[in-house]
Amino acid sequence: MRILTVGAGAVGGFFGARLAAAGQDVTFLVRPARAKALRARGLRVEGQGEKLHLTPNLVTADAPGGPYDLVLLSVKATALHTALADIEPAVGPDTAVVPLLNGVAHLDALTARLGAGAVLGGVAKVVTTLSAEGDILRMAPPAVVLTGEIGARPSARVERIRAVLADAGIDSPETGDIVAAMWHKWVFISTLVALTCLMRGTVGEVNAVPGGSELGASLLAEAAAVAEAAGHPVPEAERAFTTSTVTASGSPLTPSLYRDLVAGAPTEADHVLTDLTVRARALGVSTPLLDLAALHLRVHEHRLAAARS
Repeated sequence: MRILTVGAGAVGGFFGARLAAAGQDVTFLVRPARAKALRARGLRVEGQGEKLHLTPNLVTADAPGGPYDLVLLSVKATALHTALADIEPAVGPDTAVVPLLNGVAHLDALTARLGAGAVLGGVAKVVTTLSAEGDILRMAPPAVVLTGEIGARPSARVERIRAVLADAGIDSPETGDIVAAMWHKWVFISTLVALTCLMRGTVGEVNAVPGGSELGASLLAEAAAVAEAAGHPVPEAERAFTTSTVTASGSPLTPSLYRDLVAGAPTEADHVLTDLTVRARALGVSTPLLDLAALHLRVHEHRLAAARS
């Protein structure tokens, strides 16, 4: 299978490296600066028993090649529209595009640009980050990619993709409704983002003070209420997992959006939190804590925009 991984960061680089190490024909579409670094150092994945060092196949936006059988779209939401223009020449009539972004708003942008037939739903569950040298560090066990047709129908292409992922050691269980799975991941990440960004600390730091664990539970209740009103109630097992994650004492966990915030970088706040609160209002769901977190991050983005102008 010819695979184009768009982005070679913490998520796309990890899954692309796994697929390449398993013998798949993987190419990474990257920016010139990342291409230069990868050509000099290679693509390295370490941590949790991983030790991969690959010489990756690289292309840049001026010559993406293709068409490919599978495009794994793993970019930040802030780079989505640029990435869409970059990959359009690489998408043929039989290409399947699996986006690994949080939220659901990107599905509309993808189908409008590439056509509904090309686009699958996708969910990534992995805990990775980039080191100062640009290497990928795996920090926790999950390595999961969920995918499926947006209309929730069975399809042969989904089964082929799942088999390729599984052969590379990437869990890809069958998913009856991928859009619901995307909503459930959205509830998890929005809860984690709101908790850590509002309090400017790790999960463990928040839960070390009075009221910290109650805040995590309250944020989850709001996010889950939006999902339920949208027709995608969160299963009890997933709610329990999110609760245990955001109330864990001593946990060093932070999402990448939080790390962008404290680094003074642009964030995916609009895609992860603002869009959720806008949908909440349209559905008549009250989300005062999520609204506050979204406002907090909008101030950050406004400050960055003012500094650039």
